[in-house]
Amino acid sequence: MSELYPLKFETVLKEKVWGGNALVNRFNKKATGSQLIGESWDLSAVADNQSVISNGFLAGNNIEELIEVYMGDITGDSIFEKFGNEFPLLIKFIEAREDLSIQVHPNNDLAKKRHNAYGKTEMWYILESEPGSKIYTGFKDGVTKEVYEEALRNGKIEELLNVETADAGDAFFTPAGRVHAIGAGIVLVEIQQSSDITYRIYDWNRKSSGKGKRELHTDLALDAIDFKQSGTNKIRLEPVINKTINLVNCEFFNTNILRFNNAIDKEYYFNDSFVVYICLEDEFLICYDGNSEKVTKGETVLLPAMIKEVTLKPLNEASLLEVYINSENII
Repeated sequence: MSELYPLKFETVLKEKVWGGNALVNRFNKKATGSQLIGESWDLSAVADNQSVISNGFLAGNNIEELIEVYMGDITGDSIFEKFGNEFPLLIKFIEAREDLSIQVHPNNDLAKKRHNAYGKTEMWYILESEPGSKIYTGFKDGVTKEVYEEALRNGKIEELLNVETADAGDAFFTPAGRVHAIGAGIVLVEIQQSSDITYRIYDWNRKSSGKGKRELHTDLALDAIDFKQSGTNKIRLEPVINKTINLVNCEFFNTNILRFNNAIDKEYYFNDSFVVYICLEDEFLICYDGNSEKVTKGETVLLPAMIKEVTLKPLNEASLLEVYINSENII
């Protein structure tokens, strides 16, 4: 029996002015009171938001403490060599009852220079959307820095944005530098680099907790924007039952979707990385070394890198996202 096992974590819920109750009511997030929950941080190494293990003999330890002891057995040797005790990804569930701010994130070089932090490339997988819900992603073709600055002065930034309808099952990949926003009526999973740096460009003149308008970061954003990031951005790949389908493969993470109603054997000898499973629908078991861990809708589980063979057994027909880092991309 392996000393390590599939790890679950206590979720950190974030109340937001644009949040709602879907994460609590339909994705099994535990909240107290009647807060408007906008985000659930399910796996995080961000300072002051370190995920704490909730299952097994390691319960009560946070992710940094875990990696400090087990090192590459948790993350993979090549990943540990690059990131040390910092877990390199942040996994969130987000509900937007209102449009989120139009924003951009810096890349690694700019984030390092300004904040001594990592940049933020991310992706979204849409879980629910109301009819007509929108994702704002990148610019329309032909938007230059000069066009952008004029629109900024005139309060017409939203007119420059590429807008796409969002349906359940759509995915959107947002490299650092791509201007974007989540539209109202959407619930999604966000997979991103471990970073909490956001430059708000426009916030629909929304006020913060009854005070003045929320702070904008237009000067900081200007150098972070990649004006080449324009045009269509939607990824629509229908799941094939009992087959793993790749959605995004980038320098920072690889994300697959799996819908399955039969047991699926998984082997990870090809890669020196942890694996994250995010349960989107129903329930499944992670079977390993004669043991099993049940995963239900809305749960996120970290499979340590040292566990190279598991069997996933759905209780009915389950759906999950499988996330890891391609060790060959580690520089």
